[in-house]
Amino acid sequence: MDDTLRVGVISSTHGVRGEVKVYPTTDDVNRFRKLKTVILDLGRGERMTLQVESVKFFKNMAILKFREFNNINEIEKYKGHDLLIERSQAVKLGPDENFIVDLIGLKVVTDEGADFGVMKDVIRTGANDVYVIEGNDGKEYLFPAIKQCILNVDLETRQMTVHIMDGLLDL
Repeated sequence: MDDTLRVGVISSTHGVRGEVKVYPTTDDVNRFRKLKTVILDLGRGERMTLQVESVKFFKNMAILKFREFNNINEIEKYKGHDLLIERSQAVKLGPDENFIVDLIGLKVVTDEGADFGVMKDVIRTGANDVYVIEGNDGKEYLFPAIKQCILNVDLETRQMTVHIMDGLLDL
């Protein structure tokens, strides 16, 4: 597991004093209010810790000002870069909750013990999440993230156990 989690992506600059618009990749955009520091992913394994000076919101975006940047020219080159936090800064999860990044790549087996495939993605919907699982046959299968389908997630063994409901594979 990675020791950092992505909370947003710098989408554009905002004004001329070094502020940036950030597209949040977290469930709760208000979590930016509590952040004192973030990590800017510079690419090629390089990172820079930034001090959050101010936070405001506009539409679905967070507008952040970092202490390290004071004009548009200093920050503009980081458009498209990820903002990360340490896991210790992450929101506390409830029972049966996991970070999406921890689910990607899990081996998927059925409740009958058959190797089914690999967890590829999560689709966020209003009712419940939908897990995209690439089957061993190369096809993608959509499993609703409900207790009747997702029986167990074991992050230590990197394995998910699923129950294939009637009609699920007949699509």
